[in-house]
Amino acid sequence: MKFIYKNSNLLLVLTLVTIIISCDNKLDLEPAQSLDPGVATGSPENIRSILVGMYDEAAHGSAEGPTLEENIYGGSINITSELLANSGDLQWNGTFLEPREFNLKQITTTNTFVRNIWLNGYEVNNQANIVLANLDKFDDADEKNKIEGEAKFLRALTYFDLTRFYGKQYEAGQTNSQLAAPIVLDAVLGPADVTEPLRNTVEEVYNQVINDLTSAISLLPNSNDIFADKYAAQALLARVYLQQGDYQNALNAANEVIQNSGHSLATNFGGAFNNNEDSSEDIFAWQITSQDGENDMNTFWGGSDFGGRSGNPDVEINDPFLTVYNDNNDDRRAFFYDTSRGRATTKWQSEFANIPFIRLAEMYLIRAESNQRLSSSVGAAPLEDINVLRNRANASAFGAITLNDILNERKRELSFEGHAIHDARRLKENIGTLSYDDNTLVLPIPQRETDANPNLEQNPGYN
Repeated sequence: MKFIYKNSNLLLVLTLVTIIISCDNKLDLEPAQSLDPGVATGSPENIRSILVGMYDEAAHGSAEGPTLEENIYGGSINITSELLANSGDLQWNGTFLEPREFNLKQITTTNTFVRNIWLNGYEVNNQANIVLANLDKFDDADEKNKIEGEAKFLRALTYFDLTRFYGKQYEAGQTNSQLAAPIVLDAVLGPADVTEPLRNTVEEVYNQVINDLTSAISLLPNSNDIFADKYAAQALLARVYLQQGDYQNALNAANEVIQNSGHSLATNFGGAFNNNEDSSEDIFAWQITSQDGENDMNTFWGGSDFGGRSGNPDVEINDPFLTVYNDNNDDRRAFFYDTSRGRATTKWQSEFANIPFIRLAEMYLIRAESNQRLSSSVGAAPLEDINVLRNRANASAFGAITLNDILNERKRELSFEGHAIHDARRLKENIGTLSYDDNTLVLPIPQRETDANPNLEQNPGYN
């Protein structure tokens, strides 16, 4: 059964957490909503509610009612990545100005997507810190470990993406002193806890992410229903190592997931998407129901007949993208449909489907790329891994393989899932006439944050 995140107790706790970290806002609260922070964190039940709220916060934004740009892992991060990397494969048909700024590479410091990705990341981070500061409320060691592991997984996830969007690309073998996001590990429960931190470096934040995920792997169970388990943390760690260019560790992590997680590829490519329940391929997915949450992948990428906005679709796939397909029989080449405004991807056709976030197919691609770069065959030869995916999609098998073949297979398999700008930057691929490390491909620190914290240095190229 699909879990519905929100309930009255959870809303009460989330409201409290949101209020106490937004101490500059003046709110007139009903007495029933006025809880001392010690009460809100005083029982295992309340700590569990805060943890569940972290998943909801990451996927759907504020407990007070999400807007389109607040549904961070429900859509905003994805569209930001894909449009930042766009140089002709996509067209923005929507009326929102903020995504248009990403597409044009003309981003302002007041862009609400930019603001809310940052704000949402730190709201999730603070809730994680609250949970981690109250683990002593649990008497059962297994439950305590699980709670700690989930909180560290979600904290690592948000710091990873804050660094990828607001910092320059990690450069393997370098000091990586370029600025990223502030690391804040203490819970903020009231005005006295608020600080004005400096931005940490890319190196420092990656170290924090890897430490959290390594710890989460040791704490989490092998399976955990719809929540993060050991292999979700392992899979995210594989993604982190790949972004760093640490191919040996990326290979080891991806191979561990493929060999031992129990996940299997969906029988056909279409079976990996538009599901009301997690598929066998979903290592981790964001949960959506008709009662809770919004699938903004569908909102932005779907035709209006299938729940999308009036852009129909807001994001159109242009003909140049189709050149990546080298086999007309490839099911992925046909995974599109026509609307009155242009071509839409079938990946995000269902309004209330779950949002796959880490799929097993990605682990095959990471293992294949890493093995190819290292001239190794851990788990399987690169050719074998790529042909597993091609066979699933009814594309002809390769007889031999190059690194470029693997990278193109990655585009065929993972397109429109939020990887585009991060792959372009790690692979040092230009975006049109822009270099992979151009300042305009890094998000500005939101003006709201630089106004509130004079210690936050703005990214180059922004006022």
